[in-house]
Amino acid sequence: MKIVSLVGLGALLAAVGMSTAFAQTSRPYDPSAPLTRAQVKADLADWRAAGYDPLDWIDYPDNAQRAGRIVAAHRAQRQGASMAQ
Repeated sequence: MKIVSLVGLGALLAAVGMSTAFAQTSRPYDPSAPLTRAQVKADLADWRAAGYDPLDWIDYPDNAQRAGRIVAAHRAQRQGASMAQ
């Protein structure tokens, strides 16, 4: 009886291990998925590096759109480079 319970426990652990392995597979970018704090900070750093200043309310729509285009181009370039490798 002890061997049967150990085999059952081993099968259960294997099933749980397999389910977590499949649960953490890489998924395509989903803009509606919640972001972590680190991802938001990295995103803001990318926008600031592209020239966006959140305190510049005079040029707000223009500087945000310009920085958005630059950030999108950088991300597309990074994604294209990672696809090529």
